This record gives sequence, C-alpha cells and structure tokens, in this order.
Amino acid sequence: HYHRTGDADARDMALLTLRGMAKGGMHDQLGGGFHRYSVDDSWFVPHFEKMLYDQAQLAVSYLEAFQISGESLYAEVARDIFEYVLCDLRHPDGGFYSAEDADSVIDPSNPHEKGEGAFYIWTRGELDTLLGTARAAAFARHFGCRDDGNVASDPHAEFTGRNILYQAEPIACAAEIAECKRILLDARAQRPRPHLDDKVLTSWNALMISAFARGAQVFAAFDPAAAARYRDAATAAWGFLIENLYDAVDRKLYRRWRDGERAIDAFLEDYAALVQAALDLYEMSFDASYLDLARALADAMLERFEDPAGGLYSAAESADLVLRLKEDYDGAEPAGNSVAAGALLRLAAYTRHEPYRAAALRILNAFAARLNQQPLTLPQMLCAWMFELSAQRQVVLAGPAPAPFLTALHSHFLPATLVFVNPSDGPLSAMRPIAGRTAAYVCENYACQLPVTTVAEFTLLLAGR
Repeated sequence: HYHRTGDADARDMALLTLRGMAKGGMHDQLGGGFHRYSVDDSWFVPHFEKMLYDQAQLAVSYLEAFQISGESLYAEVARDIFEYVLCDLRHPDGGFYSAEDADSVIDPSNPHEKGEGAFYIWTRGELDTLLGTARAAAFARHFGCRDDGNVASDPHAEFTGRNILYQAEPIACAAEIAECKRILLDARAQRPRPHLDDKVLTSWNALMISAFARGAQVFAAFDPAAAARYRDAATAAWGFLIENLYDAVDRKLYRRWRDGERAIDAFLEDYAALVQAALDLYEMSFDASYLDLARALADAMLERFEDPAGGLYSAAESADLVLRLKEDYDGAEPAGNSVAAGALLRLAAYTRHEPYRAAALRILNAFAARLNQQPLTLPQMLCAWMFELSAQRQVVLAGPAPAPFLTALHSHFLPATLVFVNPSDGPLSAMRPIAGRTAAYVCENYACQLPVTTVAEFTLLLAGR
C-alpha cells in the first residue's frame, strides 16, 4: 500500500510492528527465528512453538522492510530467521521440517516433566555462572533479566524466577554481547530440545523456498556468501519437493512426506504456493525450467480446484467430500485462493498467457464482496489485486554481465516489476547489448525508455528520474 500510494503512515506502521516484534520475547534472541505468537500486547511473552510457515512469511516481510527503509536491522532479522531454519529445521536432503514444540523438559533428571519455553528461559543465577558476574550484569541489562524473573503476569507459574530474553536497552558493547550469546547458545544446546515435528509439508516448504529465493536476491548486494547459501537452500528444497512429492506424469502433488513416505493428495494451498515458489526461483535464477513447471502446476491447479462459477475449492473433488469449501481468510497461513490469484497474475505477466490472468480475475471477482466488506480478512488477496491495478514495469537486461544490475534492482522494493535477462522470444527479445556491454531497458507496459549501460544510470531509471 505504501509503495502504491506513498502513504507514509502505512509504511511507518509496518516498520514499527516489525521492530517491536524483533525486540520482543517472541523473537528467539539467541537462536533466531520467531515463536508462534505473543500472549501479551508488547510481543514479550510468547507461545514458544516455532512454525515453518511463520519463518517463511516473516523473512519476506523483513526483507521487504529492508528494501523500503534501507535500515540494516531488518536485513539482520531476516538473516537471523534464515540461519535458524538452516540450522534446526532442515532435512539433510534439503526439505524443511514443520515445527518445534513449545514445551520441553525442565530437568533432565525428570524427563517426564515438561514446561512451556523451558528450553529458552534463564534464571539470573544461570547467567552469572555461565558469563561471570560482570558480563552477566551487562547482558541482563540489555535483555531485561531480573533476579526474581521478568514475567510479571504468569497465571500458570511457568516462568517463576526465570527470564524471557527481550531487547530492553540498547547494546553498549556489541562484541561483548555477541560473546555472551555464543556462550549461552552453547549451554542451551546441552538442554533437552523441544520435540521436532519432522513432517515435510508441500505448502509450508514452498513458502520457505520463496523466502530463501528472495533472500538470495537481496543479500547479493552486501553478503554474497549468505546469498549463495540461501540460493542453494532454495534450490535444494525445490529439488526435494519435486523428487519426493510431485508426480510429473500426472502433474499431481502430494501434501506430506516423512521418513521416505509420501501421503495425502495435495490441497489448493500446496499447488498455489508451489507455483509462487517456482516464480520466485525463476526470478532468482532466470532458469526457464521453473516457468515451465509453474505452468504445469498452474494448469493442474485450475483443472483440479476451479469452480466454473468463480474461485478455487480448497480440496479436489472426491467421493469422500460432502461439501467443497473455498477458503476466504488469510490467517496464520495465507488462503489458497489469495496465493493462487497473485501467482496466476505473475505467471500471466511472464508468459503472456491470458487464460492465467482470466482465472485470477475470476478468483478476485468471486471474493469481491468479501474484499469490499471485510478487507482485513484477505490482505494477501489485496496484494494480488494491487498487482493487477498497478502499471506493470518490465526490466530487461541484455548482455553478458547482468549481475551488477540485478544487485541494484534488488535493493529496491518493486512489487509490480517483471525482470527479463536476455529474453529469447516475445516482444522484448529485440533488446540487445550496446557495444558489447550489458544494456538495461526499463519499460512500462512494454513501452521502453532509452537503454543505459551503467548501474548508476539504471538506478536513476528505477527511481523514475
């Protein structure tokens, strides 16, 4: 909304929320990633479960906040999420596990007694023992730790005498705090971990693939090593899903994989999220095979789930189903119809295949009353609608060295911009390098400005100057 309208209040509201979440106890200040939700109004006391789909969506939000604001805080929180997922939620073959529980063993000598957040919380005495009195005092000031514990409202007495880490004060000495965090992480690793839900779910993995693909693009400008890790993670996870959960002959997806067994016919959300992931991987790599798979998946999705009257059903037709429903709420996970609408519009823009756009518009029309009466219930679908309303911009990079231009491009938040690198067909295929140098063309609705050959000139074009 800010990008489209310039409404600074909308931008500031989003940035304030993301900063508050990052400072609070719902953000794992030591190990990275976010807990499922906060039970208070200051993002302090969380329900300590960690969900893959939360990590995926929050990573994208923080990346976009960084692109919009230029503040490194948001990029560092995104990095924090990515490193947590790679460390604790990644299957050795590349897929991503679903979640970690909230409860864990309080005392290893009594393994049957578990407590909410036991893995994550600390007594003041533990900090003194591990860090030494002086360093523990500095650490406690920064992370709001008290001798008697810092959770004032504790109706179930789960946190008595213990502290949830949150950013209470600015860091006085970053190097010292970093060393303290390393020591505590090592100590925490010796505790019994929360139970790992090791299912690999298609839709949740697809959301995470999209996040890593976006991370690879954004981080390329200032941390190429991290960008390479994220690119490899996205590619490996995609390969895992296609190998284990996709039947290419029947263009059929499955919902779940665990211990070598796949099961459950996929739902709308699985197909839609995987189409979206394929598009994000294409924009990361410009490998046309991702567009081909996006089209195959989109065709299968429309064939299995579309209602001729408009909108997509959540499940494919089956004799076991008494009633087929159309999900109309973007909650903790976005609704399948919302993701499908956005993905189909993007796919239509890249392929110039009008039936995809028509299908997306049928979805939007089917939910028009809901969007008008209760727009807050479908924010992801509103994003799709704004994509459709926006004047689409095409960026064409023609030549042997597009990487510096891509790095500049991805430092901007450009949600309605399509990127083509050395296109070989279609209306943009006539774009050529200039005197052997990579040329950048910036177009709106395929009407192009004069090409430029330097990143500085390209950056000015992106800014509309």
